[in-house]
Amino acid sequence: MTEILVLIDHVGGAVRKPSFELLTIARRLGEPSAVFIGDADQAATAAEAVKAYGADKVYAIDDTEIKGYLVAPKAEALQQIAAATDPAAILLPSSAENKEIAGRLAIKLGSGLITDAIDLQAGPVATQSVFAGTYTVKAKVTRGTPIITVKPNSAVPEEAAGAGVLTPFAVTVSDAARSARIVASEPRQASGRPELTEAAIVVSGGRGTGGDFTPVENLADALGAAVGASRAAVDSGWMPHTFQVGQTGKTVSPQLYVAGGISGAIQHRAGMQTSKTVVAVNKDEEAPIFELVDFGVVGDLHTVLPALTAEINQRMGLSVG
Repeated sequence: MTEILVLIDHVGGAVRKPSFELLTIARRLGEPSAVFIGDADQAATAAEAVKAYGADKVYAIDDTEIKGYLVAPKAEALQQIAAATDPAAILLPSSAENKEIAGRLAIKLGSGLITDAIDLQAGPVATQSVFAGTYTVKAKVTRGTPIITVKPNSAVPEEAAGAGVLTPFAVTVSDAARSARIVASEPRQASGRPELTEAAIVVSGGRGTGGDFTPVENLADALGAAVGASRAAVDSGWMPHTFQVGQTGKTVSPQLYVAGGISGAIQHRAGMQTSKTVVAVNKDEEAPIFELVDFGVVGDLHTVLPALTAEINQRMGLSVG
């Protein structure tokens, strides 16, 4: 079978869910091989995790010469692995950093690039959502090695035994790739909730919250969901920009998206329209959000969301405050 390279996203060696999704997708195309870039001491832990999702090989790149710089060294590392393995495709989880890596890699390999795919089938043929989610299109790379970034939640991770053979891979990083160094970074604040762009469930609030996101956050915690916000809520200073879902914010594709007090302007729809199931709560029965929902409730979110949260907690045997 043909080899498919999958760049693994991880935190301290702990592999993140989008990587398991990509390995599942890669099995549709050929034989998946994982690429781990990180601390050499963490490679074995990552290899153990990804082999449960079908990775037969795990190319481990020690990031001693890579970390501390922007994306260029990672693009060079992937270029060197691609040159050594001649893969049928290279897949990366869609993120701001990975799309930058993919773009640089495509130039280095003289290959075509597809970003933000929401599905991938044999060919490989990618499905993308375009024009603010109004249309879906099929796309295929016609030159070189297909390089494709895939949005989180585009597939349900399915386990499949792989050999998981750990193969250290030495790379040489050019001086040019080390011209942009990271001099400071702000650590992510732990919230106990999943990352917004990776969450299987997202609960978002908009102008209708009136600045009180308590019902939104309580429902999110009951569901184990991430919290999002509309542009109106962010512009009003009620939530940080990192929570914004929309054309000028983050794009999400969860299994379930709950919109509380969000009108559904095209800017917001562009960031969540590929959600598998959409539920909206809004006092205005003419709100545009109701045009795309699977389930809609005309009502005050400050009444509806707490009632829903109480019902969920009760069914889960939790105390309701």
